[in-house]
Amino acid sequence: MTKGLIHIYTGEGKGKTTASVGLAVRAKSRGWRVLFAQFMKPDYTGGELDLLEKLLIVTRRFTRIKPPRFHPETDRAELKKRSFEALREIQHAAQDFDLVIIDEFNNLVGSGIISEREAVDFMKSFCEGTELVLTGRGATEAMIDAADYVTYMNAVKHPFDRGQTARQGIEF
Repeated sequence: MTKGLIHIYTGEGKGKTTASVGLAVRAKSRGWRVLFAQFMKPDYTGGELDLLEKLLIVTRRFTRIKPPRFHPETDRAELKKRSFEALREIQHAAQDFDLVIIDEFNNLVGSGIISEREAVDFMKSFCEGTELVLTGRGATEAMIDAADYVTYMNAVKHPFDRGQTARQGIEF
C-alpha cells in the first residue's frame, strides 16, 4: 500500500466502534499491523479491546480523557493538553502500523476539546502510508471533506427509546 486513506465513521446511530473493530480484525487477518486507540470510554475489562489484544492487535486506552458532558468537573485545558499528548503519541507510533483506528476522535471535536482546524490538520499530517480510521459523533463538514471514506450511522430505531438499558455483548 502506498498511500493510506482516511475513513470516518460518524452519526447518531449505533455501530461506529463496532465497525472499526471489524475493520481491525479484517486488516489483521490480512497480515496488517494494526493500532487501535480509544478515547472517552471507561477503563473496564472484558470488552472488545481485550479481544483485539488476544488477536495481537496493539491497543492504547486514553481513559484520562473523559467526555466533558458526563464529567463537567474536568478541566478543559487539561483535557486539551492530554488529548494533544495522546495524538502526538499515536502519530509517532503510526509509522509502525498499516492501520490506525482512533475511536471517539470525532468526539474530541464535537465536545470542544480540540478545534475543527486542529482535527483537520491532524488528519492531513498523518503518516502518509498508514490507513487512518476516526470514529465518533460530531465529525464536521471540514473533517468529512478531508476524509476519503465517510460512513454516517443513522439512528432509525433503538431499544433505548423504549427505556431498554444497555446490554452486555450488544452495546458494550
